[in-house]
Amino acid sequence: MKESTRINEWFVPRFGPLKFRAFIGLLFLPYTFMCISFTIIGSVTSITIFWDRTIAIILIYFLALGISAHAADNLGSKKNKPWGNYFSEKELKVMIIGGLSLAYIIGVYYVLTSAFVLLFIGIIEGFFLFAYNLELFKGFFHNNFWFALSWGSLPLLAGYIIQTNTISEIALVSASFAFLISFIHIRISRRYKALKKTSPYNLKANQLEYYLKIISFSTISFSIFLVLVRVYLL
Repeated sequence: MKESTRINEWFVPRFGPLKFRAFIGLLFLPYTFMCISFTIIGSVTSITIFWDRTIAIILIYFLALGISAHAADNLGSKKNKPWGNYFSEKELKVMIIGGLSLAYIIGVYYVLTSAFVLLFIGIIEGFFLFAYNLELFKGFFHNNFWFALSWGSLPLLAGYIIQTNTISEIALVSASFAFLISFIHIRISRRYKALKKTSPYNLKANQLEYYLKIISFSTISFSIFLVLVRVYLL
Protein backbone atom coordinates (compact mmCIF):
# COMPACT_ATOMS: atom_id res chain seq x y z
CA MET A 1 0.00 0.00 0.00
CA LYS A 2 1.39 3.31 -1.04
CA GLU A 3 1.62 5.90 1.70
CA SER A 4 -0.28 9.13 1.36
CA THR A 5 1.73 12.31 1.35
CA ARG A 6 -0.29 13.44 4.40
CA ILE A 7 0.40 10.46 6.67
CA ASN A 8 3.24 12.35 8.38
CA GLU A 9 1.22 15.50 9.08
CA TRP A 10 1.59 17.05 12.52
CA PHE A 11 -1.94 16.02 13.56
CA VAL A 12 -1.41 12.34 12.69
CA PRO A 13 -0.23 10.08 15.55
CA ARG A 14 3.17 8.46 15.18
CA PHE A 15 2.02 5.23 16.83
CA GLY A 16 -0.33 2.39 15.95
CA PRO A 17 -1.15 0.52 12.73
CA LEU A 18 -0.90 2.49 9.52
CA LYS A 19 -4.64 2.37 8.85
CA PHE A 20 -5.40 3.62 12.37
CA ARG A 21 -3.03 6.53 11.83
CA ALA A 22 -4.65 7.29 8.48
CA PHE A 23 -8.14 7.24 10.04
CA ILE A 24 -7.13 9.69 12.78
CA GLY A 25 -5.53 11.82 10.09
CA LEU A 26 -8.67 11.68 7.97
CA LEU A 27 -10.60 13.22 10.88
CA PHE A 28 -8.35 16.34 10.73
CA LEU A 29 -8.96 16.68 14.47
CA PRO A 30 -7.51 20.18 15.03
CA TYR A 31 -9.62 21.56 12.17
CA THR A 32 -12.69 19.50 13.11
CA PHE A 33 -12.42 20.74 16.70
CA MET A 34 -12.06 24.27 15.36
CA CYS A 35 -15.38 23.90 13.54
CA ILE A 36 -16.94 22.36 16.65
CA SER A 37 -15.62 25.33 18.64
CA PHE A 38 -17.75 27.60 16.46
CA THR A 39 -20.85 25.59 17.44
CA ILE A 40 -19.89 25.98 21.10
CA ILE A 41 -19.35 29.71 20.71
CA GLY A 42 -22.76 29.98 19.06
CA SER A 43 -24.34 28.02 21.90
CA VAL A 44 -22.82 30.04 24.74
CA THR A 45 -23.81 33.26 22.98
CA SER A 46 -27.40 32.38 23.85
CA ILE A 47 -28.81 33.98 27.01
CA THR A 48 -30.12 30.63 28.22
CA ILE A 49 -28.03 27.50 27.64
CA PHE A 50 -29.31 23.93 27.48
CA TRP A 51 -26.17 21.85 27.83
CA ASP A 52 -27.72 18.74 26.29
CA ARG A 53 -28.25 20.77 23.11
CA THR A 54 -24.65 21.95 23.21
CA ILE A 55 -23.45 18.35 23.43
CA ALA A 56 -25.86 17.41 20.64
CA ILE A 57 -24.54 20.02 18.20
CA ILE A 58 -20.98 18.97 19.03
CA LEU A 59 -21.83 15.35 18.17
CA ILE A 60 -23.67 16.38 15.02
CA TYR A 61 -20.70 18.25 13.61
CA PHE A 62 -18.16 15.67 14.72
CA LEU A 63 -20.10 12.97 12.88
CA ALA A 64 -21.07 15.04 9.84
CA LEU A 65 -17.84 16.98 9.37
CA GLY A 66 -15.18 15.00 11.20
CA ILE A 67 -16.19 11.67 9.70
CA SER A 68 -18.62 12.03 6.78
CA ALA A 69 -17.34 15.21 5.11
CA HIS A 70 -13.70 14.17 5.32
CA ALA A 71 -14.50 10.70 4.00
CA ALA A 72 -16.39 12.34 1.13
CA ASP A 73 -13.41 14.59 0.48
CA ASN A 74 -11.15 11.57 0.12
CA LEU A 75 -13.71 9.85 -2.09
CA GLY A 76 -14.24 12.94 -4.23
CA SER A 77 -10.55 13.62 -4.81
CA LYS A 78 -10.03 11.70 -8.02
CA LYS A 79 -6.35 12.65 -8.05
CA ASN A 80 -3.97 13.13 -5.14
CA LYS A 81 -6.33 11.74 -2.51
CA PRO A 82 -5.34 13.21 0.86
CA TRP A 83 -5.21 9.72 2.38
CA GLY A 84 -4.20 7.74 -0.66
CA ASN A 85 -5.61 4.23 -0.89
CA TYR A 86 -5.70 3.46 2.82
CA PHE A 87 -9.49 3.21 2.58
CA SER A 88 -11.55 1.41 -0.02
CA GLU A 89 -14.45 3.12 -1.74
CA LYS A 90 -16.83 0.91 0.26
CA GLU A 91 -15.23 1.91 3.56
CA LEU A 92 -15.46 5.60 2.69
CA LYS A 93 -19.13 5.24 1.74
CA VAL A 94 -19.84 3.49 5.05
CA MET A 95 -18.20 6.41 6.89
CA ILE A 96 -20.24 8.93 4.90
CA ILE A 97 -23.58 7.18 5.34
CA GLY A 98 -22.96 6.10 8.93
CA GLY A 99 -21.77 9.48 10.16
CA LEU A 100 -24.52 11.39 8.37
CA SER A 101 -27.26 9.01 9.52
CA LEU A 102 -26.33 9.42 13.18
CA ALA A 103 -25.90 13.18 12.80
CA TYR A 104 -29.31 13.62 11.21
CA ILE A 105 -31.02 11.34 13.73
CA ILE A 106 -29.76 13.61 16.51
CA GLY A 107 -30.58 16.73 14.52
CA VAL A 108 -34.13 15.62 13.64
CA TYR A 109 -34.85 14.93 17.30
CA TYR A 110 -34.04 18.54 18.22
CA VAL A 111 -35.83 19.89 15.15
CA LEU A 112 -39.00 18.10 16.26
CA THR A 113 -38.71 18.91 19.96
CA SER A 114 -37.20 22.38 20.32
CA ALA A 115 -35.36 23.93 17.38
CA PHE A 116 -37.32 23.74 14.11
CA VAL A 117 -35.13 26.43 12.48
CA LEU A 118 -32.20 24.00 12.75
CA LEU A 119 -33.82 22.09 9.89
CA PHE A 120 -32.74 24.77 7.42
CA ILE A 121 -29.13 24.63 8.61
CA GLY A 122 -29.23 20.84 8.26
CA ILE A 123 -30.45 21.06 4.67
CA ILE A 124 -27.88 23.67 3.68
CA GLU A 125 -24.99 21.88 5.42
CA GLY A 126 -26.00 18.59 3.81
CA PHE A 127 -25.87 20.24 0.42
CA PHE A 128 -22.43 21.73 1.06
CA LEU A 129 -21.09 18.45 2.41
CA PHE A 130 -21.59 16.82 -0.96
CA ALA A 131 -21.20 19.85 -3.23
CA TYR A 132 -17.92 20.94 -1.64
CA ASN A 133 -16.28 17.64 -0.78
CA LEU A 134 -17.33 15.68 -3.86
CA GLU A 135 -16.59 18.74 -6.01
CA LEU A 136 -20.01 18.66 -7.67
CA PHE A 137 -21.11 21.24 -10.25
CA LYS A 138 -17.62 21.18 -11.76
CA GLY A 139 -16.12 22.16 -8.40
CA PHE A 140 -18.01 25.50 -8.26
CA PHE A 141 -18.46 25.27 -4.48
CA HIS A 142 -14.99 23.90 -3.78
CA ASN A 143 -13.32 27.18 -2.87
CA ASN A 144 -12.36 29.29 0.14
CA PHE A 145 -15.57 31.31 0.29
CA TRP A 146 -17.93 28.35 0.48
CA PHE A 147 -15.60 26.54 2.88
CA ALA A 148 -15.64 29.51 5.28
CA LEU A 149 -19.42 29.79 5.02
CA SER A 150 -20.21 26.08 5.44
CA TRP A 151 -17.67 25.19 8.13
CA GLY A 152 -17.29 28.58 9.81
CA SER A 153 -20.44 30.72 9.77
CA LEU A 154 -23.10 28.00 9.61
CA PRO A 155 -21.74 25.91 12.52
CA LEU A 156 -21.81 28.98 14.75
CA LEU A 157 -25.37 29.77 13.68
CA ALA A 158 -26.31 26.12 14.26
CA GLY A 159 -24.98 26.33 17.81
CA TYR A 160 -27.07 29.42 18.48
CA ILE A 161 -30.20 28.13 16.75
CA ILE A 162 -30.27 24.82 18.61
CA GLN A 163 -30.43 26.85 21.84
CA THR A 164 -32.89 29.53 20.77
CA ASN A 165 -34.73 28.36 17.63
CA THR A 166 -34.02 31.78 16.13
CA ILE A 167 -31.24 34.00 14.76
CA SER A 168 -30.16 37.28 16.36
CA GLU A 169 -27.89 40.15 15.41
CA ILE A 170 -25.19 39.00 17.82
CA ALA A 171 -25.29 35.53 16.23
CA LEU A 172 -24.87 37.02 12.76
CA VAL A 173 -21.99 39.22 13.88
CA SER A 174 -20.30 36.26 15.57
CA ALA A 175 -20.87 34.17 12.43
CA SER A 176 -19.12 36.83 10.34
CA PHE A 177 -16.04 36.54 12.57
CA ALA A 178 -16.18 32.75 12.24
CA PHE A 179 -16.29 33.21 8.47
CA LEU A 180 -13.23 35.48 8.55
CA ILE A 181 -11.22 33.12 10.75
CA SER A 182 -12.13 30.12 8.58
CA PHE A 183 -11.34 32.01 5.39
CA ILE A 184 -7.88 32.96 6.65
CA HIS A 185 -7.33 29.42 7.87
CA ILE A 186 -8.23 27.72 4.58
CA ARG A 187 -6.12 30.15 2.55
CA ILE A 188 -3.10 29.37 4.68
CA SER A 189 -3.93 25.66 4.59
CA ARG A 190 -4.06 25.51 0.79
CA ARG A 191 -0.73 27.31 0.51
CA TYR A 192 0.71 25.02 3.17
CA LYS A 193 -0.38 21.86 1.36
CA ALA A 194 1.04 23.09 -1.92
CA LEU A 195 4.42 23.78 -0.34
CA LYS A 196 4.47 20.46 1.54
CA LYS A 197 4.08 18.63 -1.77
CA THR A 198 7.29 20.18 -3.06
CA SER A 199 9.31 19.27 0.03
CA PRO A 200 8.36 17.95 3.49
CA TYR A 201 11.10 20.15 4.99
CA ASN A 202 10.11 23.39 3.30
CA LEU A 203 10.85 26.24 5.73
CA LYS A 204 7.94 28.35 4.48
CA ALA A 205 5.60 25.40 4.92
CA ASN A 206 6.83 24.97 8.48
CA GLN A 207 6.05 28.61 9.16
CA LEU A 208 2.56 28.24 7.73
CA GLU A 209 2.06 25.09 9.81
CA TYR A 210 2.82 27.20 12.88
CA TYR A 211 0.15 29.71 11.83
CA LEU A 212 -2.39 26.91 11.33
CA LYS A 213 -1.69 25.61 14.82
CA ILE A 214 -2.07 29.07 16.31
CA ILE A 215 -5.43 29.67 14.59
CA SER A 216 -6.79 26.21 15.44
CA PHE A 217 -5.73 26.08 19.08
CA SER A 218 -6.66 29.71 19.74
CA THR A 219 -10.18 29.11 18.47
CA ILE A 220 -10.51 25.91 20.51
CA SER A 221 -9.12 27.59 23.63
CA PHE A 222 -11.47 30.56 23.22
CA SER A 223 -14.52 28.29 23.08
CA ILE A 224 -13.37 26.45 26.22
CA PHE A 225 -12.83 29.79 27.95
CA LEU A 226 -16.38 30.90 27.09
CA VAL A 227 -17.80 27.64 28.43
CA LEU A 228 -15.94 28.11 31.72
CA VAL A 229 -17.19 31.68 31.97
CA ARG A 230 -20.80 30.55 31.47
CA VAL A 231 -20.45 27.70 33.93
CA TYR A 232 -18.66 29.50 36.76
CA LEU A 233 -19.41 33.21 36.34
CA LEU A 234 -22.82 33.58 34.69
